[in-house]
Amino acid sequence: MIESEVLDKYLLVLGFRNVKINNMDEFLNLIRLKSGSSQVQILDANLVADFEHIYFSVLNALKSFKSGLNISKNLAIEIMLFASGQDQIKKAIEILGVKSSSRSIAVVIIADSRDEAISTFNAISSAINGEVDESVIGLDDKKISNIINTFGISDFELEASMRGSLKDALKNVLIERAALLMTQR
Repeated sequence: MIESEVLDKYLLVLGFRNVKINNMDEFLNLIRLKSGSSQVQILDANLVADFEHIYFSVLNALKSFKSGLNISKNLAIEIMLFASGQDQIKKAIEILGVKSSSRSIAVVIIADSRDEAISTFNAISSAINGEVDESVIGLDDKKISNIINTFGISDFELEASMRGSLKDALKNVLIERAALLMTQR
C-alpha cells in the first residue's frame, strides 16, 4: 500500500494481481457500495507508469475541482481523465478502465483522512478476488512498449523528455500530458 497526502486529501494506492472479475457491473457496483464517502478509482495496472503517474493524476484532478475546470462531476472519473491524458470520459475508460480481462489492477482511494482511506481499503479489498501486490503499479520493462503503443507516445516525445532512463522519460511524458490537459480547458 502506497500512501501520500495530496493537497488536503489522503491518497492510498494499492495493487492487486491475479484478479478475477466475473461480472464487471456487479464488481463496480460492489466497489461503489463499499467506498463510503471516499472516492475510489480502479485502473488497469498494466498501463500505470508507477506511483508518480497516479499521484500527479490525482493532484491535477483535485486542482481541476478547486479551480472549477473539472470535466466530470466525479473526482474518480477526473482522476482517470488525467491518468489517461484524455478529456473524453469514454476514451479514458477505454484506455485505462478496468476490464473483465484485467488481471492486474491499481486501486486509487482518495479520502479526507488516513483512517477513512484505510477503512475504505479494508471494505473494498474483500470485494476484490485477487492478491495484494504493489509491484503491479511499478513500471517494468514488460509494460513500457504496451504503454507507449496504447498512449500513442512518439519517439520525439520520449527523446524530448529523456533526462535519464527510458522509464523516467515515459513517466515524464504521461505527467506532462496530464498537466497540459489543464491548460486546454
